[in-house]
Formats: sequence, structure tokens, C-alpha cells
Amino acid sequence: MLLNLLKNNFGLKALAVCLAVTAWGYFHLAAAPGTTAKFDQTLAVPIVVTGLRTGYQARYADKVATVVIEVPRNGTAVKPDQVQAVLDVGDLVDPGFHNVPVKIVSPDVAIRSLSPASVTLSLDRLEERVVPVSVDYVGDRHSIVVDSPVVTPSTTTIRGVGTDLSRVTGVRVEIPIPSKPQLFDSMIRPTPSGAGGEEIANVQVSPNLVHVRANFTSATTRAK
Repeated sequence: MLLNLLKNNFGLKALAVCLAVTAWGYFHLAAAPGTTAKFDQTLAVPIVVTGLRTGYQARYADKVATVVIEVPRNGTAVKPDQVQAVLDVGDLVDPGFHNVPVKIVSPDVAIRSLSPASVTLSLDRLEERVVPVSVDYVGDRHSIVVDSPVVTPSTTTIRGVGTDLSRVTGVRVEIPIPSKPQLFDSMIRPTPSGAGGEEIANVQVSPNLVHVRANFTSATTRAK
């Protein structure tokens, strides 16, 4: 009789015993003197640069660090803004690529893991130069000619890292050619351009708008 009772739903009874033993062990160990239950908290923290010298620019692809910290189970969870992932470039002077370790600045917590542990960044000197503004005409010019285009100011100052500025061959503004004679008078954004006419990114142009004035007349009128 007793044997039959043991065999009946043996699997469920065995599972119940295992769960009971596991629960007993957890609560007894958690409550044991000197033992603190802990858990892991994962944070996504922006990576920032500190110590950058005046006249330099740092560029890097990894913008976020994943930090796993150990927190007491009965404690308060750490907020992401309480943890900083920092790239200290205060000792870097030479332009080029540098591998910089990621430093974690945080409250008194135990860091379980950090990814990435270091970041490769490019350090460049900021430069500037004065460039004249040229005018490009967009459209059909067979029946329309332009008379006395004026750009004010006639020069701009471009700023950026040396590698980007070296690709700039000129600064230009585009004027659409009208279908009939008219006066063009507008503010236009000047564009830093490369040898193929492409816009060069990461280059600042000052002023960011120039005044362009041009008088379009009929080609047949000019020919008389």
C-alpha cells in the first residue's frame, strides 16, 4: 500500500521536494549573518571625452559603454546618470589615432564588466583659412545670360580639422538660371566643395549665408 502511494505521481512529488530544498537553502543562506544577497545591474552609459586641449578635436565611433555593476538586492538601484564613461585625452598632443582606455567614474559600486574597455579615437588640430566664394549656375543657359553677379561678402572663413580642410578646393554658391530675364536677389548658404564638386562634411563656413545678386537678361537682347 505504501509503495503504491510513493509510485503515484512520483515525478511531481520529486519536483516538489527539489523546490522545497532550493527555497530552504536560499532563504537560510540569504538570512545568514554576514551574507548579503546581490544582483547584477546593466547600464548603457554615454562615452565622453575629458582633457581635450584648446584647438583640438577628438572623433571616435564608439559612443556608448555597457557597464555591469553589482548591487545589493535590498539596496537602491544605480541611475545611469550616476555613472560616467570617460576618455581622458589630457596627455595626448600628437595628431593621429590613439587607443584610450575607458575609465568609469561612479559611486562606490563594484564593476563586474565593461564593454568596450578601450576606444580608438582620432585626434586632430583645428585649423581655419579664408576662401573666396565662387558662383555656379544650374540650368539651361542657351537663352539667358547673367550680368554682373555680386556676392557679399566675397570671401568666407572655413574651419575644421586639417585632414578635412585639405580636401576643400573652394567654397561655392549655386544660382538657378531662370526661364526668362529677371533679377536674382537672395541669401544663399555657401558650400565647401572638393575637386569633384562634392560637399565636404564636418567643415564650418562663416558666415553661413551670403547675399547673392545677379541680373539675368535675354541672350538675344545682349546680341543686338
